[in-house]
Parts: sequence; structure tokens; C-alpha cells
Amino acid sequence: MNRQQQLAIAGIAGAAVLLAMPWLFGSYYLGLATKMIIFALFAMSLDLLIGYTGLASLGHAAYFGVASYATGLLALRLGWGVGWALPAGVLVAGLTAALFGLLALRARGSYFLMITLALSQVLWGIAFGWRSLTGGDDGLPEVPRPDLGLPWSFADNTPFYYFTLAVAVVSTWLLMRVVASPFGQSLRGIRESETRMLALGYDTWRYKFAAFVLAGLFAGVAGVLYVYYNRFVSPDYIHVARSAEVLLMVILGGAGSLFGPALGAALIVLFENIVSGYTERWLLVLGVVYVLVTLFAPDGITGVVRRLRQRKAGQT
Repeated sequence: MNRQQQLAIAGIAGAAVLLAMPWLFGSYYLGLATKMIIFALFAMSLDLLIGYTGLASLGHAAYFGVASYATGLLALRLGWGVGWALPAGVLVAGLTAALFGLLALRARGSYFLMITLALSQVLWGIAFGWRSLTGGDDGLPEVPRPDLGLPWSFADNTPFYYFTLAVAVVSTWLLMRVVASPFGQSLRGIRESETRMLALGYDTWRYKFAAFVLAGLFAGVAGVLYVYYNRFVSPDYIHVARSAEVLLMVILGGAGSLFGPALGAALIVLFENIVSGYTERWLLVLGVVYVLVTLFAPDGITGVVRRLRQRKAGQT
């Protein structure tokens, strides 16, 4: 059995488990699986920047949070349904990413990292201080879940799980098409050597800007799903801790492969759920995990698996 056949079997088995999840586990674990799917999409959106374009951002939660706020406000204040609120939230995230990209892409390296952090914290300050609109640190509670006029209610966990899974599958398929396209190949070239791509005649700034906006759009999709999942949105959605958390997901799983960040997201969500049951300082524990991964597995879980396969192939 070759590697492609193994991947196909693994994919079919994984799809079967995801579809059977409501019958395999109770309501609590179904909610946890829904959260894993949402953050897997969030991590994959950041990987489009880090793994494929070579842009490490520490403010990616800005697009996740601004989409959550836009959707929550439209649903609560104007009564918009998911057919309007969801695309509007994603659009606001994309416009925010376009604006921030115009500013952030003027910098490189650690300066780019810091300016993305600063821009994200500006949004956090607005969300925290503009109490009349955002609710301040109390947030916006009781955001209604989407109503598509179907016989079943998305207020129940099982229908909402399938809704989340469907949106995530479509988004993942689109991301895969992006990274496999000539545009994605160009992004890899920029990651490896921007100077060489410039010499070949590529307008690298436009490619990076497009990747920046696309990453913001997909982060916005995750943010919209998360506000429907929690039925609540607060400034914590935009905080630097959220950006650091998704960055850790990408690093843990392995940047440069969409599967790696998705796996890292699932593990971090599961780990967070377990650790927070024992201590409120779970962020400190995540920090320790980040240091250990950086020191001993800088290319993540997928990188470790790849090296083991290469070593095994070399021995045979």
C-alpha cells in the first residue's frame, strides 16, 4: 500500500468519525469537538501567512474578533439572520485585514510581528472601552444561533455541529485550492527567497497583501462560527493571548501544511480543556508547552513525523 492509499484511507476514516461524532459522544464532548473544528480553521488561516508566505503575525485574533463582534452586533441590534450576518462578519474581517495589511506589510521581521500586535491591541482597546456599543468587558451575551428555516433547530448542539463541520469543510477545501494554485506556489517562493522572486519579476508585495487579506477572511469565518458557538463575544476574542494561542497551534502542529495546524489546534483545545479543570493559570502551562516545542520540535508534530519517516526509509 503506497502513501497516497494510506492517506486516502486515513481521510475516509477521519470523515467517518467526524460524521458519527454525535452518536459516539455526549453533548459535552460534541461541543468540544465543535470548538476544535472552529480553531482548526482559525489555525489554518494563520498558516497561510506563516507556513506559506513566511509572515509571522502576532495579531491574527483581530480578524477573528472583529468578525465575531460584527456578527453579534448585527444579530442583536438589527436582527440579521445568518444569511446576512455571516458574510457581513467575514467581509468586515477582510476589510480590517486589508487596512492592517497596508500598514503592517511596510515592516519586516520582528517589526512586522510587533506592528501586527499593536494593531490588534488597538481593536482590543476599542472593544474594551466602547461600552455603549460592545458592552465593554461584559461583552455581548445571548447572541442567537443561526436559523435557516429547517425542521431542526441550531440551538441544539448536533445540528449546529453539522453546520460548523459543513462550513469548515468548504473553507478547508478553498484553502487547499489556494495553496495548491500557482498563487500558492508563488507564496512559497516568496517564503523561500523574496529577493529571487523580485528578480524573476514578481510583485511580491501584492502577493503578500493578497495572502494577508485571505488569511483575515478565513479567520473571520472562524470568528463568526465561534460567536455562534459561544452565543457570546467579548474583548478576549481580540486579546493578544488569543493571537499567541493560535500561533502556538500552528507551531505545535507544524507550519506549512494545513493538516499540521489543524492537528495542533485540536490538541491545544483538548489540552486547555483538561488543564483549566485543575488550574486557572493554564496560559502559563501553554507558555511552557510553547518553549518546549520551540526547543525540541521547531517544525512541529508533522515535522517530527516526517523526520521519522525519512529515517525509516533510509534504514530500509
